[in-house]
Amino acid sequence: MAIKKVILSIDGGGIRGIIPGQVLLHTEKLLQQITGDPNRRIADHFDLIAGTSTGGILSCAYLMPDKDGRPLYDAPEVVKIYFERGQEIFDNNWLHRISSLGGVKDEKYQIDGLEKALEDYFGDTKLDQLLKPTLITAYDIRRRRALFFTQHDAHKPASNFYVKDVARATSSAPGYFQVARVRSMSRELYPLIDGGVFANNPAMCAYAEVRKASKKNNEKVGAADMALLSLGTGFACHSYKHKDAEHWGLAEWMVPLVDIMMSGVSETVDYELTQLFDTTDKPEQYLRINGELKGQDDSMDNVEPENFKALEKFGNRLFKKNKDKIEAFLRMTLR
Repeated sequence: MAIKKVILSIDGGGIRGIIPGQVLLHTEKLLQQITGDPNRRIADHFDLIAGTSTGGILSCAYLMPDKDGRPLYDAPEVVKIYFERGQEIFDNNWLHRISSLGGVKDEKYQIDGLEKALEDYFGDTKLDQLLKPTLITAYDIRRRRALFFTQHDAHKPASNFYVKDVARATSSAPGYFQVARVRSMSRELYPLIDGGVFANNPAMCAYAEVRKASKKNNEKVGAADMALLSLGTGFACHSYKHKDAEHWGLAEWMVPLVDIMMSGVSETVDYELTQLFDTTDKPEQYLRINGELKGQDDSMDNVEPENFKALEKFGNRLFKKNKDKIEAFLRMTLR
């Protein structure tokens, strides 16, 4: 049975977006080798790209159009946003650090650096102008519901947004950046935070979105008709001893709980999709690429040069380790 829809999904993880960025840099080069086309881009291969937080920024960047309707950025240019703008985005100047009590009284980082980087990368491009269907996650704190930015539904002003605002919303991590105030083209206001609060791994959301969109177009598309490449941003196996956690209160549980919940949700999505695709004749149509961080800082905001290098090397190793699987996935999904 021919594969009808090919999906790319990218997790959240702040500056650790370098990891999937590097994996996709090498994946794009591999695509060019396989097809013999030096102009082949990530956007050319996938029918929908989904992302949360840093993965949402990457997704938007791969799908940015140039004046000729081709991808504006290649994969090496996309990952540069971290190396060239990371320190500006996570600029923890001493005055704000004091006034915010280190992120306790106010958000940890001022928003200027992130907004300037997003303005420079995305300008006034609108969601409906992106090259392919998308699913970018955010959470509406006023309406108390998940919000999905989808390029394929953005033909109406009420569902259309500036791409820079989409990227700003999906990356508004609570405690790190101010809540985003985003307006649609119909001027409706949305107070939004990082989609990682409910879908740090958006792969299952992407699967459901393809099913929904296909049904709307009178197509019958199930797991057997899809192929899904899901990229993580690395994980750290922090263990907690019973004797230490036995009498923890809310304050002690705060940081471990966020870590456990985010990694647990991502692992659950991977489990669900593995089981789902295992019911088909070709379970290899689902491929999850992630790895344990060993010696790399797992924080979302470490922008020291040595951490950039460590994350870059980790992404390179992750691709090399999984190159055969990635190549098989690409060849299987070529059309």
